[in-house]
Amino acid sequence: MRIQAYMFYGCGIFFLITDIVYWIFSGDWTGTTALAMSVGLAFMIAFYIHFTVTRLEKLKGGELPEDDKLGEISDLAGKVGEFSPHSWWPLFVALPCAGLCLGLVFGWWLALFSVACLILAVIGLVFEYYRGQFVEA
Repeated sequence: MRIQAYMFYGCGIFFLITDIVYWIFSGDWTGTTALAMSVGLAFMIAFYIHFTVTRLEKLKGGELPEDDKLGEISDLAGKVGEFSPHSWWPLFVALPCAGLCLGLVFGWWLALFSVACLILAVIGLVFEYYRGQFVEA
């Protein structure tokens, strides 16, 4: 996984150089801003992957199996993680987001109502595993 972090760091540096050259030769603020956002996104992903692999190496006590050059596929066997079996909450988060976009077009009252519904839906999504049949024991 560390190689993926370095790949995204490389993309961020490439986008940064491209952004500077583009700004110097074109003077266009729209393209410069878009490339600057690409720089930020590439570095954000690289930092997340780098942080995650460092934390996992400390947790597992050494190099991860996917970074071992002599590793076998069977070295990765075991529990991968915890995944949600099904959930209605993403739908309830998406509906207020659509209402918020419509509220920006049609009126502030709809936007305010959608923000209130969005806050409630995000709270429901975050605390989904603390109630009902999916409570972890």
